[in-house]
Amino acid sequence: MDVTATADTSADKKAAPIELVGIRKQYPDGTVAVGDLSLEVRAGELVVLIGPSGCGKSTVLRMINRLIEPTAGRIMLDGEDVTRVDPVQLRRRIGYVIQNVGLFPHQTIRTNVGTVPRLLGWPRARIRQRSDELLDLVGLDPAKYGKRYPQELSGGQRQRVGVARALAADPVVLLMDEPFSAVDPIARGRLQEEFLRLQADVRKTIVLVTHDLDEAVRLGDRIAVLSQGGKLEQHDSPGDLLGRPASPFVREFVGADRGIRRLAVTPVTRDILDPLTGEDGGFPSAELGTSLYDSLAQMLVTNSDYLRVTDGGEPIGLLTRHRVLSIDYPAEQ
Repeated sequence: MDVTATADTSADKKAAPIELVGIRKQYPDGTVAVGDLSLEVRAGELVVLIGPSGCGKSTVLRMINRLIEPTAGRIMLDGEDVTRVDPVQLRRRIGYVIQNVGLFPHQTIRTNVGTVPRLLGWPRARIRQRSDELLDLVGLDPAKYGKRYPQELSGGQRQRVGVARALAADPVVLLMDEPFSAVDPIARGRLQEEFLRLQADVRKTIVLVTHDLDEAVRLGDRIAVLSQGGKLEQHDSPGDLLGRPASPFVREFVGADRGIRRLAVTPVTRDILDPLTGEDGGFPSAELGTSLYDSLAQMLVTNSDYLRVTDGGEPIGLLTRHRVLSIDYPAEQ
């Protein structure tokens, strides 16, 4: 990951909403990368942009911080049209994380994280304090890793440093372009888990680009599916996207196994539980709110037709394998 944009110096800044109003990018040869796209991202929300290669999702991301200038339209950040402001000042409000890490190899990890605050003229002691705070936040002990160099870290560790650097000056928006795609599947899963934990703490407004539907479903509060030319096909929650594809394009894009993916974003709730029997002590158990996918997997692994569901450790009911497999989702549109 890498950060090529910055944020200003005020602390504890709240997240800001983003609104794209009819944005368009047309190149001099007539190629339309994005045509007339309107999209709203709420403050503190993580929206994933996904679609086939060449659909303009990375172009949209780069237009938000004006690394690419839009041909037409408005980009509203916290109610301000950023197409009318100094792009350098804009980027001081936005963190930007890209795929290929891009940490400065000649600088220590602590110095890398403090890059943006240093450019903004923060005092040295404050920069060190902020760098160590963020290393700790992304799960890297500053006493152990702060003096190391990028080549001494694994790919997953460098990804975490990239996120820390993007957050260093407390941006109101975080833009992420395929941030986890360069690591192996096991490391990617761990990074996604850690990122969800991090987002629960910092609650930034995040726009994330990925080509991985499973990643989009796992991370996104809402998912925006784009087709060629940056056309918005559907912008919805993961559950609604998988359960009610809005067009043949979306239905084909999410695939025939969308029902399985939907289990991964549907939690166990009280209303689907059967009463306890008094003989459920030998059944596997899971906490209320666990995904139906994980619940079913646990029943299959233990060869059980039942799962004892707890709330704060207290048993509250039984989930049956039959109930999971017969969940009645709303009909597709």
